Amino acid sequence: MTQNWKEALTFHVGKSEHPLIVVLGPTASGKTNFSLNIAHAVAETRGSPLQNDDGRSEILNADSRQLYRFMDIGTAKIHPEEMRGIPHHLLDVLDPKEEATAAWYKTEVTRVIGEILGRGNVPILVGGSMLYISALLDDLQFVANADPALRKKLEEQYDADRGAALFKRLQRIDPETASAFSVKNKSYVIRAMEILEGTGMKPSEAKQSGTCPWDLLIFGMQWQRETLVERINARTKEMFEDGWIEEVQSLLDRGYSIDDPGMKSHGYREIAEAISSGELNTNALQEIIAAKARQYAKRQMTWWKGDPRIQWLDVSALN
Repeated sequence: MTQNWKEALTFHVGKSEHPLIVVLGPTASGKTNFSLNIAHAVAETRGSPLQNDDGRSEILNADSRQLYRFMDIGTAKIHPEEMRGIPHHLLDVLDPKEEATAAWYKTEVTRVIGEILGRGNVPILVGGSMLYISALLDDLQFVANADPALRKKLEEQYDADRGAALFKRLQRIDPETASAFSVKNKSYVIRAMEILEGTGMKPSEAKQSGTCPWDLLIFGMQWQRETLVERINARTKEMFEDGWIEEVQSLLDRGYSIDDPGMKSHGYREIAEAISSGELNTNALQEIIAAKARQYAKRQMTWWKGDPRIQWLDVSALN
């Protein structure tokens, strides 16, 4: 486990021609604040004031939910006044009705990384969306879309039981892919089954990996399980206190529905369903959403377990 992260950072930035710093970890693990500390450390390493346009860092979002506009509280999106002078990219770039995919994200983030490096700056990728991060770091090449008839059939099958049968089949055939998302993520479930039925290959095998074109330094945020659970519970409570229910209501008032891609994000669908049903029990909702966040954190750590590139940090010792 690496604790002298500044030393590792200084060495990496100094020797790398195309540096890419990555900060990953489970939900509520402190990635945002740590990424800001890294950005300031890079400026110090390069002897460049933060207000300069070159020689500094720029942060790229790698959280699929933070791509969406109007969804701030429930995604723990950083506020402009909290950015500490660091440029941030790929926040609020999609409408909640637009579909976000790992393939689309890879194209966009690759473009922005190129622009940042072209300015002589250091890109810092920050987030917890496992497939999105893997798409970039492992240079995943995604298979082509399935035919419209197959997609229509799978959508009908999904709608028949809210994806239960399709997801159970996916878990049986390709547990690695199924571990990355839940049964409620309709677009991911259908896409995985499109690959399975359209190519005869497991989705985890159909994604061909290549060589990452950047010089990677990957930091992983690690907490004791009990402490992380406490942090997830506390943050979920804080989100409700900050007006998460009102945020979801404003989305519904704007004309968005629980079937829109953005509204399928963790917590938003549950709150929207409760609002629509007229049975809004805040305490019960808070516990349900916190439990799902804890399950998601477990899936995240399972996904990254054993990746030798990640330098895990004991976050409790950093604070």
